[in-house]
Amino acid sequence: MSGRDLVSVGDLTEDTVVRLLDLAQEFAGGREASTVANGALLATLFYEPSTRTRFSFEAAMLRLGGGVLSAAEMASSSAAKGESLHDAMRVVSTYADVIVVRHPRAGAGRVAARAARVPVGNAGDGAREHPTQALLDLFTLRIETGRLRGLAVALVGDLRHARTAHSLALLLARFETRLHCVAPQALQLPGPILARLQELGTAPVLHDSLEEPWGDDGAPLLSHVDAVYVTRLQRERFASADEYARVRAHYYLTPETLAGAREDCVFLHPLPRAGELDPRVDTDRRAAYFRQAGYGVPVRMAVLAAMLGMVPLDWRTEAPAIVATQQQCTDEHCITQ
Repeated sequence: MSGRDLVSVGDLTEDTVVRLLDLAQEFAGGREASTVANGALLATLFYEPSTRTRFSFEAAMLRLGGGVLSAAEMASSSAAKGESLHDAMRVVSTYADVIVVRHPRAGAGRVAARAARVPVGNAGDGAREHPTQALLDLFTLRIETGRLRGLAVALVGDLRHARTAHSLALLLARFETRLHCVAPQALQLPGPILARLQELGTAPVLHDSLEEPWGDDGAPLLSHVDAVYVTRLQRERFASADEYARVRAHYYLTPETLAGAREDCVFLHPLPRAGELDPRVDTDRRAAYFRQAGYGVPVRMAVLAAMLGMVPLDWRTEAPAIVATQQQCTDEHCITQ
C-alpha cells in the first residue's frame, strides 16, 4: 500500500478493509505507535470547515511519530489568490510525505491525487465520498455490535448530499448488509450510488420513515435494524434557504421516536448534528456517536501508516471517474465542470 492514494472506498479490497480495521483495533488497544511514521510529514489542506476529520488526522499523525503541516483556513493560503487545486498539490507534495485534502467539489480528491507526487487521502470531496469516515463508521459498527456481516442498517436523513452515507453504503455492501434508506424522496441516495450498490449485489430498500411497517410481523422498521445512522441536513448543499427549511423538520429523532428500537440497536451520527438529533438521546447507552468520533484517531492512524507503507497491505484502485484533465465527469457538481 506504500505510496497509494485513498480517494474512494472503491480503492480498497474487502481484505484490506478488514486488515485496516484490525490494525486500528491494535492501535486503540495500546499498540506502540510512536515510531511508526518515523518523522514523516502530513499536510492537511481543508478547503471546507472541519473539526473531527482534521483534528483526528493530525492527532493520528502525531501519535505515529510524524509531524503536521496544517492549512486550516485556505482563505489565508494562495487559494485566495486563485491558485488551482492542481498547482497547490504539486507544490505541497514537495514539502510533505502524505497529504489529506477536503474540497467542496466532487471529484477533487481524484484531481488532487493525480497532481500530487505523494499519497493523497480524500477527507471529503463535495457530496461524493468520504472514505476514511466510512472506515471509522464500519469500525464503530464492529466494536459496538461485535460483527460486520449480516447487519441491518438504516441510513436516515439527507442521503442525497451526505458523502458519509455514500461511502458507508458502498462499504456495507461488501459485507452482506441489509440496507434501509430512510429519507424524503428528494433526499434519497443519488442514482449513481444506487446503481453502484446494485452492481455490488445490494438492493437498498427505500423508506419514508422509521415508523413504516416492515417484515412479516408488520412491526415498524426501527424494530428490525441493528443500527440507525443519522445524517445532518447539508445546509451548504441546498440551492436555497427555502428548500432547506422545507425539509429540516421532516426527520427529527428524539427519545420518543427511537423508543421502538431494539435494546442492542446502535445509534450513529458522523457529526456535527444540525437539528436532526435531539440532545436528550445522548444519555441513551445505545447512542455511540461520540465514541464513534473518538474512533477516528486509531482508524486514521491505520490509514496513514498503510499509505506511508509502514505496514504491508494490499491496495487496489478502480478506474477513476476522471481519466484526463480535459474530460468532464457526468456529475454536474464535479470539479471538472
